[in-house]
Amino acid sequence: MTTQITSSPPTARLRKEASRWPAGSHAADVGRPGFGWALPATLFFALFALVPLVMVAVLSFMSWNGLGSPQFVGMDNWSRLVDDPVMLKSIWTTLLLTALGIVIQTPLSIVLGTWAAGHQRNRAVLSAIYFVPLLLSATAVSVLWRALLDPNFGIPADATWLFGDGNLFGKQTTAIGVLAFVSTWQFTPFHTLIYQGAARAVPQVLYQAAEIDGAGRYRQFFHITLPQLRNSMITSMILMTVGGLTTFETVLILTQGGPGTDTTISAYYMYEKAFKSFDFGTGSAIALTLVVASTVISLIVVRVSGYDKMRSSMEGVA
Repeated sequence: MTTQITSSPPTARLRKEASRWPAGSHAADVGRPGFGWALPATLFFALFALVPLVMVAVLSFMSWNGLGSPQFVGMDNWSRLVDDPVMLKSIWTTLLLTALGIVIQTPLSIVLGTWAAGHQRNRAVLSAIYFVPLLLSATAVSVLWRALLDPNFGIPADATWLFGDGNLFGKQTTAIGVLAFVSTWQFTPFHTLIYQGAARAVPQVLYQAAEIDGAGRYRQFFHITLPQLRNSMITSMILMTVGGLTTFETVLILTQGGPGTDTTISAYYMYEKAFKSFDFGTGSAIALTLVVASTVISLIVVRVSGYDKMRSSMEGVA
């Protein structure tokens, strides 16, 4: 005698279970927490983000040297920034470093992330070694490379055939190159992790179908992997943009804005105005400008890329 066991579809079972509870029962709301769960995070964000931001916005219209009471000066701080050549130069330098970070780190992170998502021999060990810079702070990384690139006692002093006089921080071109290199060395592992997770989420059936159709490894990468990484690519580029606009420690330790003001970025210029010249009003205006610029650029990237219109839970599928 054969016994046949049948089971109802999952959707039907869920509906049957939900029908057991009265319409006003709290059990029917399990898994959908109310605003109370978000209240601690909301208060934390308001206390340490929104309140300081409002204070900075108010202070940007004040004249204050850190002592006494701030004096309202209206738009004086803003008008001085518009006519300040150092400020204008710092904006272009900031945009240049941000663009270099995106152009260099994006393809490098995609290639390394896709490779790390595979099952190659010794992949785990090599990935662990490569991700070490991600564990270090920006200050530690900057101090490390400042010592390694010291023109008197570092690598350039022993490799004059490659670095010339060895003073990489004495020219604008080489100084900006050093800043871009150090940022790439430190933050590429972070973006590699993003692409590694995204690459592992790509359905394997797509690669299997491509193999049946005779597509090689390179065609699979450009026609399957890259399109599927679209969402992660946009997220990574937004993080790079915001990070590039707010970089500070690297410039402070490696170049201090030099030579002259050739590597003075907006965040470092804010530090000079506020904590060296004790002009907290102008420093607050620069800080508010960076916040607005980061927000606007991020929104533009999201809007232009169509990221805000994507509804699929699958990577890269609109």
